[in-house]
Amino acid sequence: MTLLIKNGHLVDAAQKLDGAGYVFIKDGSIAASAPGTPPASLHPDDVIDARGMLVTPGFIDLHVHLREPGQESKETIESGCRAAVAGGFASIVCMPNTVPTIDHASIVKFVHLEAQRVGLANVFPAGTVSRDREGKELADIGELATAGVVALTDDGAPVMDAGLMLRALEYARMFGIAVMDHCEDPQLTNFGVMNEGFYSTKLGLRGIPSVCEDVMVARDILLAEYTGGRIHIQHISTAHAVRMVREAKQRGVHVTCEVTPHHFSLTDAALSDYDTNFKMRPPLRAEEDRAALLRGIADGTIDAIATDHAPHTDTDKNVEFDYAADGVIGLESALPVAYTKLVKEGALPLMRLVELLTCGPAAIIGKDKKGTLRPGADADVTIWNPNASYTIDAGAFRSKARNCPFHGWAVNGKVIRTIVAGETKYEAV
Repeated sequence: MTLLIKNGHLVDAAQKLDGAGYVFIKDGSIAASAPGTPPASLHPDDVIDARGMLVTPGFIDLHVHLREPGQESKETIESGCRAAVAGGFASIVCMPNTVPTIDHASIVKFVHLEAQRVGLANVFPAGTVSRDREGKELADIGELATAGVVALTDDGAPVMDAGLMLRALEYARMFGIAVMDHCEDPQLTNFGVMNEGFYSTKLGLRGIPSVCEDVMVARDILLAEYTGGRIHIQHISTAHAVRMVREAKQRGVHVTCEVTPHHFSLTDAALSDYDTNFKMRPPLRAEEDRAALLRGIADGTIDAIATDHAPHTDTDKNVEFDYAADGVIGLESALPVAYTKLVKEGALPLMRLVELLTCGPAAIIGKDKKGTLRPGADADVTIWNPNASYTIDAGAFRSKARNCPFHGWAVNGKVIRTIVAGETKYEAV
């Protein structure tokens, strides 16, 4: 099968391609992508007229909780993939804090087979650092790598044992994958439920100090520098953490990081009404932290935008604030929030946003055929309308969950079509 996408505005950060052009797809791969009009010699089986649209590589999300196996009431691989392609994500990395955890090759195989059955987005499992995410002994990293995990993480829980983290970095280096860490020292969180500061005092809620993230980021950078391993800081949220990553990169440390749309677009002031849809881990921080995240996005310190899509049931969220589950969903709101808050408001150019959603995350997980429209790459393409104005309606999401902090926001940027391996997996109606 062949497919021609014409008359669109191509934006591919990997090629520095930015302008009107066409994409020709053959047998699931990009056969050609170039400025201008397609040559008359092309005779495609199907044609998509993308006039007025942006044509970019399919988005990649490094941080998604699909909840399956074990917590299917919150999300499944199928419902999560439906949400992903509706949000323009052709590929997602699923976290291993399932029940059972993804700490064994058999669970990796299950995820691969179920994703293949669903046939929507590419699903790349991450394996655990430690057995059952208990932080006591290493998981079988070689077995997990051979089974196809793209990274290691105990996400949802930090790797507190520095010796265990050091060994994980050494083993992961042998297999060419990164260790992703949820940087939080629980000895400093003091059972907090929101960022420690003015608003926690005003609201009478226990605070989580930003230093609990900072000390773990500092430790992980030092361990990565010592071992030569690759460390990836998940959902970075503090000004000091951004500064440390920036300085470490200048020293040549193999460190990368991701930021979520909720952390760069919201602050702890959003919790003034005790709405649990604004409760997450790490918590929304102060305005000075948000400003530092924006600077890190603009200057290249931050490598990727990741949603930390964390679906919960109404029962998990509609309780007293202290007892509500941490986490928000984001697959279907990431593009419009990022485009509106970053590009429309002038924080960074469109090319940089596309980089953060495509080739930036692709490099972290070692998928050189993803995140680009370069000939020979996998034919994962997102077509979207930057001028579409609408209001986010969480009730219309494909995800099973509704715990979205952006419900009711007026935004720009709408996914029109998501193509995975040359086949349309989502088309807006």
